[in-house]
Amino acid sequence: MTADVWLPIPPEEIDGLPEGPDYRFWNGGEDFPADPADCAFYVVPYMKPSPLCVRPMGRMANVQVVQTLSAGIDHVQPGLGHLPAGVRLCNARGVHEASTGELTLALILASLRGIPDFVRAQDRGEWLGGFRPALADKNVLIVGYGSIGEAIEDRLVPFEVARVARVARSERTTARGPVHPLTELPALLPEADVVILSTPLTETTRGLAGADFLSRMKDGALLVNVARGPVVDTKALLAELESGRITAALDVTDPEPLAREHPLWRAPGVLISPHVGGPTSAFLPRAKRLLVDQLNRYVNREPLRNVILTTGASTR
Repeated sequence: MTADVWLPIPPEEIDGLPEGPDYRFWNGGEDFPADPADCAFYVVPYMKPSPLCVRPMGRMANVQVVQTLSAGIDHVQPGLGHLPAGVRLCNARGVHEASTGELTLALILASLRGIPDFVRAQDRGEWLGGFRPALADKNVLIVGYGSIGEAIEDRLVPFEVARVARVARSERTTARGPVHPLTELPALLPEADVVILSTPLTETTRGLAGADFLSRMKDGALLVNVARGPVVDTKALLAELESGRITAALDVTDPEPLAREHPLWRAPGVLISPHVGGPTSAFLPRAKRLLVDQLNRYVNREPLRNVILTTGASTR
């Protein structure tokens, strides 16, 4: 096999890559490492803007696989219509579960226990006591119960939550209990003390947490978004935050990044982290393992993992 494989990690830093392909390093630089028409396996640069990621895709006439290093694929979707039919799009299931699960729990605990207030009080040299809510005995609702949703529940269990309700696109049963369909979400929201968004960004989920969704949350509930910013209607969320009725912890926002003057920065009851659910020390070893496994499967003509879709005539 002499086809090119484009990698956003230098190939010499990845042990176990199969022999055969010509490996080209490209992490979004202005110059392409080779002719995109010769690329058969394109690994999309991680945490780069969508226009940059899709820039070579229109010239990849012979590409067979597009592999993201993120769980979401929305940043490459604008380029899918430029690809030939039969291209497999794969995501990075298995890479970000640990990091995103950790951050979700960190955001919940920091918000409930008032950690941002303690940090500000420390800066003032003030001993700020008080009575704070605990995660223990809370009802938690996870909206988006894929592998990241499961990882979040794994980390919730030791905190003695009262109940975890799960929602996904379609109904199913897991070892931990039922997963409710999205149609049941309106009835589940008023029961939840903590609502976690970990769903992919699709046409169905865009603006999912809008005015109606937020109004159904109970007074004092916490909204946690580790999905994508546009899953939440920012204007509707601002109205709820400014009323003081609910609080929020957001790793993603819409727009992103937030401009310095954006009112979300100064809204009461909100904790914002700058889209850091995935980029941690846990990312690189898991990403490398995924790429080695996928490329060995590709070279040996074995089924690939994490195939989200295959392009066809309708995507041209």
